[in-house]
Amino acid sequence: MSTAAGVCFALSPSLSLGAGSKSPIRLGGPIFVKSDDPGVLAREHRRLGYSAAYCPDMATLADAKVLDEIKRAFAAENVLIAEVGAWKNLLDPDPVKRRENLDHVTQRCALADAVGALCCVDIAGSFNPASWYGPDPRNLSREFFDATVENCRHILDAVKPTRTHFTIEMMGWNLPDGPDAYMELIRAVDRKAFAVHLDVCNGINCPQRFYHNADFIHECFRKLGPFIISCHAKDLRWDIEMNLHFEEVVPGRGQVDYRAYLGELALLGRDVPLMLEHLKTAEEYDEGRLYIREVGDRMGLTFA
Repeated sequence: MSTAAGVCFALSPSLSLGAGSKSPIRLGGPIFVKSDDPGVLAREHRRLGYSAAYCPDMATLADAKVLDEIKRAFAAENVLIAEVGAWKNLLDPDPVKRRENLDHVTQRCALADAVGALCCVDIAGSFNPASWYGPDPRNLSREFFDATVENCRHILDAVKPTRTHFTIEMMGWNLPDGPDAYMELIRAVDRKAFAVHLDVCNGINCPQRFYHNADFIHECFRKLGPFIISCHAKDLRWDIEMNLHFEEVVPGRGQVDYRAYLGELALLGRDVPLMLEHLKTAEEYDEGRLYIREVGDRMGLTFA
């Protein structure tokens, strides 16, 4: 999809691009302690070396007291609440489900604003009737793009967030499928609280991007940098078959260039969390966390 030239758009004050100074990286990920005590949860993040967190499961709009306790406990440990996941199909072919999903994501965005999370995140969705994120030829169509613009505007206009942003991720077979399509979406949505949740692995959808993923990472930050509010961390391995198959693996077991990824994050000059996801066990998260920290240490970067 093409991007119109000369379009002006405003940046949210919290999304101004850093002036080249390297900022500490806020690494985060799931924890495996079962507790309803926000203090226990916040301290466990710190024990693991995390300074960013997914919103705790017990957070709900119905209990302002719990939200206040979460905010105080995590702030006391200097752990940012990076995101509230929404994870519903905003373009479900069933109109009833689509409306229900839109309402759910709107409520999740409201929760993100209430708990002070940096963002609420979803994907644009899919027209695939069998899989909420699966492939469908219409997922790269103007119909898909226009419906996504409408959904994003609806959510933001309903919530009117003052502390959070609504974000969607790139997907390899759904729009936005790369930084240019994402920039067109940003311009079309035209809301200050619409931002980018960057998952570089989701955008690596062909051999060119896989072979030259450092170049792809640099391109994403060059074009989307002022809008990036949070990022996901995992890795990709090419499983050799008779057709293309990239498999998500623990950071360090694949070919994603984490020197490029961490270097670009540090140069943003502001708090943009890097959140581990989609791993299977606590041990895999330990492995991924230690690998990312080792790469950062070798580069002379610091972690918050």
